[in-house]
Amino acid sequence: MMIVYLSHGLESGPGALKTQAMKGVAQKLDDCEPVVMDYRGIAEPQQRLEYLLRVLVERGDDPAQCVLAGSSLGGWLSAAVSAQRPVLGCFLLAPALGLADYPETSLMIQARHTHIIHGWQDDVIAPEPVIERARLQSLSLRMVDDDHRLHASLETILLDFERFLRQCSAPAQNH
Repeated sequence: MMIVYLSHGLESGPGALKTQAMKGVAQKLDDCEPVVMDYRGIAEPQQRLEYLLRVLVERGDDPAQCVLAGSSLGGWLSAAVSAQRPVLGCFLLAPALGLADYPETSLMIQARHTHIIHGWQDDVIAPEPVIERARLQSLSLRMVDDDHRLHASLETILLDFERFLRQCSAPAQNH
């Protein structure tokens, strides 16, 4: 069973459009359980990170069998967990990388599979640090003509997400 943790952004919530749409994609797949996180009432990124790590432990999920997906701060949280404990997958939407007020700004993403989608017109999180992280780690990156919310790219996100989850659930290939 592959567990998919979905983390919403700073001013969003578990009912957010992208979060619920991605939950629907995960629910359609066999052996895939979505877990929608709720960070409302937890303002600080570090506190949200500790909460996500605590939920992983309390549920008894093996990070190596988990896909962490999130948007903005939720993308940062997913990357931050993977920097501490290698995970099966990181699916990051406009991840909050390169922001001075976050605990760690250039995380080493440790995931067997990683895919990032970021908007060229993002005025909240500049594309450059995200592009640089993808370049440094040779990560899959899709740049889209969209803003921070990525709502105009929802169809692309969901197609990429389904393909990503299928890739993560496929038996590991020995190279």
